[in-house]
Amino acid sequence: MSANISAEVVKTLRERTAAAMMNCKKALVETGGDMDKAVEWLRKKGISSAEKKVGRATNEGSIESYIHPGSRLGVLIEVNCETDFVAKTPDFQTLVRDLAMQIAATNPRAVAREEVQTDQIEKELEIYRTQARNEKKPENIVERIAQGKLEKFYQEFVLLEQSFIKDQNRTVKQVITDVIAKLGENISVRRFVRFQLGA
Repeated sequence: MSANISAEVVKTLRERTAAAMMNCKKALVETGGDMDKAVEWLRKKGISSAEKKVGRATNEGSIESYIHPGSRLGVLIEVNCETDFVAKTPDFQTLVRDLAMQIAATNPRAVAREEVQTDQIEKELEIYRTQARNEKKPENIVERIAQGKLEKFYQEFVLLEQSFIKDQNRTVKQVITDVIAKLGENISVRRFVRFQLGA
């Protein structure tokens, strides 16, 4: 069995299963780098279980405030979990603080892409189409270019799809999924507000 498994393949498996990097690497080594067999291997071991927890009700949690040094920028965020017990754990509290700092640093417009207003999406797409046409791109690829730029828009302005400020190789969603796997409860970001002095 090959131990020469690339970091990119490990990352892909991690995105598919939400299992820890070490477990993903082991699964790929055990299955000779076969992605589907590695997913099956993780499932048989019960490691890829975070996805089962998503969708369960989250009525407990925490509201966290973050005030940036200088008091010109602040964030209020509500993050939910299933039980009060988990809400009080250091891992959960650290996650909530990190998310508040993420919002302060990156100024997202929505938690998930489903929350972005339809008219906002249409407006962005129209801008991207116009840009492509101004660059004399062939009409048959204008829509594809616009959709590609829309994906980049989501990665920049949707909290769950942003690169995590403490680890640019992971998205916020992946960070949350790791904590779900560790704590054994579903976790969801309910809402946030970002205040900036004079804005």
